[in-house]
Amino acid sequence: MEALAVRLSGLDPYVDGAMRIVAFYDTLMRRRVDLPALARASAGLAECVAGTRLHGTGRATRVSPHGTEATTPPAPASTEAPIILDEEEIGTVWLERPGPPNPLDEVLLDRFALAAAAAAERYGPARTTMADPALVELAVSSDSDDAARARALRLLGFAPDLPVHVAAVRTSLPLDRVGALVCPARPVKAAPLADVGVILATTLDRTAFPPGVRAGVGAGDSPDRSWRQARTALRFTTPREPVVHHTDLGALALLADIPEDAARDNPDVTAIDRLSPEDLETLDTYCATASVRRAAEALHLHHSSIARRLDHIGKTLTLDLTAPTGLTRARLALTTWRLLHG
Repeated sequence: MEALAVRLSGLDPYVDGAMRIVAFYDTLMRRRVDLPALARASAGLAECVAGTRLHGTGRATRVSPHGTEATTPPAPASTEAPIILDEEEIGTVWLERPGPPNPLDEVLLDRFALAAAAAAERYGPARTTMADPALVELAVSSDSDDAARARALRLLGFAPDLPVHVAAVRTSLPLDRVGALVCPARPVKAAPLADVGVILATTLDRTAFPPGVRAGVGAGDSPDRSWRQARTALRFTTPREPVVHHTDLGALALLADIPEDAARDNPDVTAIDRLSPEDLETLDTYCATASVRRAAEALHLHHSSIARRLDHIGKTLTLDLTAPTGLTRARLALTTWRLLHG
């Protein structure tokens, strides 16, 4: 192979230059240099400003050809390449070369990006969002012992002294995109687990879940307990309330533990089956607002129309929805009915 490389380099100066670049970065990777050192070496080799940015941190590093931090205003990248790790783009490398790109810039950036991915994985932990599902399952499973769970969390990039919140998610969007939205500046990992998406993060912004996502969020005391809470909270989500935090459920969380047979035998719950979709929406809105007028405003109807609907619904359920006891029973019945029907 070396003899072939020598012959090729004699025939084509471009091949000779490309092979020298490959050897240059191979040496850097063998020496296990970190990202700042890679940027300095790349800037010196390219004889122009070189930059790196990891999406997980959002921080950009720009280095001058002299090996110092670039103090000139950022110029448009003359050439750039993505940093790919585990089939996910985790960042970008680029050159800021005045004038047209050098013929070998593409080769240089390709090797720069490969070396940057190796450095991010080694010194990160890597700021990828998607994680190995087996590792995530080990972190959240109640069958894992403390040592195995701690090791899994460490491999996922979570510090041992920070809480880890778990969210159970149903979405058609990519999990990594959802994870980046709800935890943009702190460690976050995501993976599919059975038929539910799992997001682990040190902090979770419940207001940042995008439209169309259903999410249950657990507390941050321990990942296995938080995962159980998140799955329970996910069952309580509705189109009106697509994101539910387990701590907000309070005593309502006990409804999830009612045996299915007992729930199906309850007359208040079975009566919900007799309501039309329009009646269900009206009942749901009234239960959420506890006011005929506020329900009418939410549904964009006249309050007299809502009153007539509630009278009909009350007769179907054999409940007086205007009385506190009747409204409480309706709320419990509707919530339990939803838990039964997923």
